[in-house]
Amino acid sequence: MLFDRREIRPDRPTFRRPSPPSAEQRQNNTVLFSELVDRARGLAGSGERRLLGIGGAPGSGKSTLARRLVGALGGLAVLVEMDGFHLAQKELERLGIADRKGAPDTFDISGYVDLLGRLKACGPDVVYAPEFRREIEEPVACAVPVPPDVPLVVTEGNYLLLQYDKWQGVRTVLDEAWFLLVDEDVRVARLIDRHVRYGRSVDEARERVLNGPDHVNALLVNASKSTADLLITDLR
Repeated sequence: MLFDRREIRPDRPTFRRPSPPSAEQRQNNTVLFSELVDRARGLAGSGERRLLGIGGAPGSGKSTLARRLVGALGGLAVLVEMDGFHLAQKELERLGIADRKGAPDTFDISGYVDLLGRLKACGPDVVYAPEFRREIEEPVACAVPVPPDVPLVVTEGNYLLLQYDKWQGVRTVLDEAWFLLVDEDVRVARLIDRHVRYGRSVDEARERVLNGPDHVNALLVNASKSTADLLITDLR
């Protein structure tokens, strides 16, 4: 289901909304991906550089949605992921917080907010963003080029909508924010599978997801959904 919480404000662009879902779609509690593409295309066609954020708990499918969306928009959009601002493993160990990797304070929050500001300002030069590589569990600098003629930057991550500390700066700079809230059993199964694919045992993965930092992070992230413009609970 898609709940539209967006208020039209004078300092925000207006754009053509997609057609409302049919009676059958509403009955089945579904939202079509094409509706989201239309909405994002409207942002991209506003005449200025716009930033769209997609948030959600670990395993909610936000990365998949963001990549699909950018692919559907072709050259109109570039994906810049929050995970590129993970602190390096060596720094996490120096700070004594490596066991909480993925928690809000294990990111370079200021760097992420500053980069979003540069992207929003859209100067004449290419802006280079970092990228997180799961195969090495480390961020790689300057991996994602954002040319000045790209009208829409899509960013995704767990903590885009948090309203405390420096994370508040993320929501401030976003022109629009979506939040994915999926069935908890589905989310947990996805996350366990991801951890296993990247080297953890099934027992380690289950402990991290059900009782460890992933569980704590999910509770924190889901509590931030009220500031989203769109809340997506079933996407087709």
